Amino acid sequence: MSRQIVLDTETTGLDARDHRIIEIGCIEMRGRRFVGEHRWYLNPDRDSDPGALEVHGLTTAFLADKPRFGQIVDDLLALLTGAEIIIHNAPFDVGFLDAELQRLGRSERVASLGRVTDTVPLAKKLHPGQRASLDALCKRYGVDNSHRDLHGALLDARLLAEVYLAMTGGQGALGLAGDVDREGGDTAPARQARALLSAGSGGPLRVIQPTAEELADHQQRIAGIIKKSGKSLWPGELPVEASGPH
Repeated sequence: MSRQIVLDTETTGLDARDHRIIEIGCIEMRGRRFVGEHRWYLNPDRDSDPGALEVHGLTTAFLADKPRFGQIVDDLLALLTGAEIIIHNAPFDVGFLDAELQRLGRSERVASLGRVTDTVPLAKKLHPGQRASLDALCKRYGVDNSHRDLHGALLDARLLAEVYLAMTGGQGALGLAGDVDREGGDTAPARQARALLSAGSGGPLRVIQPTAEELADHQQRIAGIIKKSGKSLWPGELPVEASGPH
């Protein structure tokens, strides 16, 4: 079964030659099913640029007691080795990871660990001329990012995982894009979603049938669409009274 790692980073600035990684977030999937998540906060031994700090909100004080990249590198490489590594704007994150590896005198590079898939050119191919930012893709594919006040590597990896599944196969509801606190926790809905996905990852997806009340609401919504537009894409689902001219 194929293994995929959706990866994102946060950094102290934009230039990998001078700046450092301060957070790495990974969503792990097997056969397009969620199996786990991984996050490392890192001490960069330097301050973030003011512009970068406004984006991620990770202060020098918060990062002061976190491990350095060299302390977690073996765990990270073990996770990435042999996987398809899915990244939004891959040259940025790969450039920073390779720079960190080079500082340690390591011979590994991200491209040598597994196949790197960049979702930016994928999105541009699917939607020519349209914006390909993560926020734009969340809006396009109905992935809820309303809680994304600040960027976070794990949160953005969760959003990207759902967007990627929607772009490549019509599945975009991992339910992982819940709020993430600064110490690595998350909201109850996100934990519940992961528990359900983990419990069901070895078998068929559960199909939940709508209630009579939900069906009635659905038919009412379609009737409202027809009243405004004069047509519907779902004629087979319309109630009899809504199928005539308006």
